[in-house]
Amino acid sequence: MIAISRINTCWRIVGAILGLSAMWGVYAVLRPVDEVVLTIGESYEHVRQQSRSTLPAVTPYNIFCPYVRRPATLRFSDPQYGFTTPAAKFLAICADMNGKVEQLTLSPQVETLPLDETMAILVDLQNQLRRGGWRPTLVVDNPLVVDTPATRAEIRNFGIRQTFWLASDKYQAFLSVRRFVHENRPNDERYLITLQLSGPPFLVDLSGG
Repeated sequence: MIAISRINTCWRIVGAILGLSAMWGVYAVLRPVDEVVLTIGESYEHVRQQSRSTLPAVTPYNIFCPYVRRPATLRFSDPQYGFTTPAAKFLAICADMNGKVEQLTLSPQVETLPLDETMAILVDLQNQLRRGGWRPTLVVDNPLVVDTPATRAEIRNFGIRQTFWLASDKYQAFLSVRRFVHENRPNDERYLITLQLSGPPFLVDLSGG
């Protein structure tokens, strides 16, 4: 009887664990996606309050560039120049000595991606910027990314493309894509997008393009 009682107890524990796992799975599916909401120049603490994310409280050890601990989308909330991104596993906010956000860097993806998915994200981000009034700059040496066979071949062969953007006298953006080649899987093409936002001072286009 003691052995049977122990077996029953074990099964109850296993059942409880499975039940909790199932509940967690449902929660993970139903839980709203994390989101960071900000504009350049806001206080970091205000960003934390208006966001639904794992951005940590400021400490003496992370005051300059705290980052999310779980993937989050970005909603750049400027009323004119705003845009949104897919979930980013890497998203770091840099603040100045007064706690004001001065730079944001993220990769709007949760893993390195095949070229098809990469191009879709790049083109969408560029389209959002243009619709919002951002102006491409330094285009002579860094033209916009257009999804064509020639552009794909260039990214494959040279491994990186980048574009630069200005939003009037308020913000600048740097958008790039880089190819990663795994040493053990040379034919497995994977790509990483990087988006960086900041305020003045801006890059100067000396070419007039």
